[in-house]
Amino acid sequence: MNNNKPLLDVKDVPNPIQWITLSLQHLFAMFGATILVPYLVGLSPAIALISSGLGTLAFLMITKWQVPAYLGSSFAFIAPIIAAKAGGGPGAAMIGSFMAGLVYGIVALIIKKAGYRWIMNLLPPVVVGPVIIVIGLALAGTAVNMAMNNPAGEYSLLHFSVAFVTLAATIICSVYVKGMLNMVPILAGIVVGYIYALLVGVVDFTPVKEAAWFEMPKFIIPFVHYKVKFTLELMLLMVPVAIVTLSEHIGHQLVLSKVVGRDYIKEPGLHRSILGDGMATMISAFIGGPPKTTYGENIGVLAITRVYSVYILAGAAVIATIFGFIGKITALISTIPTPVMGGVSILLFGIIASSGLRMLIDSKIDMGDKRNLVISSVILVIGIGGAFIKVSEQFEIQGMALAAICGVVLNLILPGRENASEDMFEIEKENKNVA
Repeated sequence: MNNNKPLLDVKDVPNPIQWITLSLQHLFAMFGATILVPYLVGLSPAIALISSGLGTLAFLMITKWQVPAYLGSSFAFIAPIIAAKAGGGPGAAMIGSFMAGLVYGIVALIIKKAGYRWIMNLLPPVVVGPVIIVIGLALAGTAVNMAMNNPAGEYSLLHFSVAFVTLAATIICSVYVKGMLNMVPILAGIVVGYIYALLVGVVDFTPVKEAAWFEMPKFIIPFVHYKVKFTLELMLLMVPVAIVTLSEHIGHQLVLSKVVGRDYIKEPGLHRSILGDGMATMISAFIGGPPKTTYGENIGVLAITRVYSVYILAGAAVIATIFGFIGKITALISTIPTPVMGGVSILLFGIIASSGLRMLIDSKIDMGDKRNLVISSVILVIGIGGAFIKVSEQFEIQGMALAAICGVVLNLILPGRENASEDMFEIEKENKNVA
């Protein structure tokens, strides 16, 4: 557990210099990943920043200003958003995201009434681990194409070199560099890759020159920019992904409890933090941003700095929201070449897949057990292979959603099901001892 005395505890108010400096540090920690998601799915990075700020503030309020967490763009929803946009435009993706947020609210209500162990039993590591692997590996082709190809979609050694430099810088900052850069390797890689791209002439500054300092982002508002229509197809496309993000949320809360030295599962309660996560996703969907999730990058900053003040996280949220309205900044983001994003994506998507593998290892899942082998194998092949069930033009369950559903069903019906959440419960007991 965390035996180190915090430099600033959860409710401590920092002085102005600390407030600005440490808030910017959290902003940098989430920045690279948060803008990468909208970049990949064709949404506005400006709105992603604004929605992350507003979503984080909503989360802090719902958790009674007790849980120091930052919420950024969720990678789990990349494939479903792309599929939803292809079938019905950005509005369909926002409706699906809103529905996923509603699921969080329903789960939070059930947890408040019935406790939380049922959800840990429903989503054991043998299900969630392979689904997380699918999230990373299913996007591998996207990352490689972004890295190798020029804007015309043709192979380009020059563009591939930009991706290589970006990837190398990200790896070096992750492994060899200490201090601040070690906490923000994605952002550092993007900066180095951008500078190299600038030197080799693949950056166009025209959007920055033409942008105003203050610029209203192009929000996507329901009933204004699209008709709201809830469909079974959208529900089956987006909602099952909540299976993964809910498990991710629980894991983050347990880790955060260890870092801060409080039992956040008990107080303010898992139902409040899940509701806060869902509310952030619904706020984001209402203005045209990607779904939200708590960020492990920011938990890492908390662990290293021993500064747990929620005011600093709120400060980062306010700065992110302001950045979304500064046209020069959002235009600068838009000038980042595709191979730069491809370079960081190669590592980032691989890390996502590896984190799923790590979950299986840490949870001591025995792959010699035929039950575990069957569940993980079916999830991996259905998810990575892109299997789908299509009943009609309006009814289709795709890829990761289908894989997640199959995993949950197999876990429930196959004989020999054990309580696969014992490790989580052990962490919970440790948190109670600290609290």
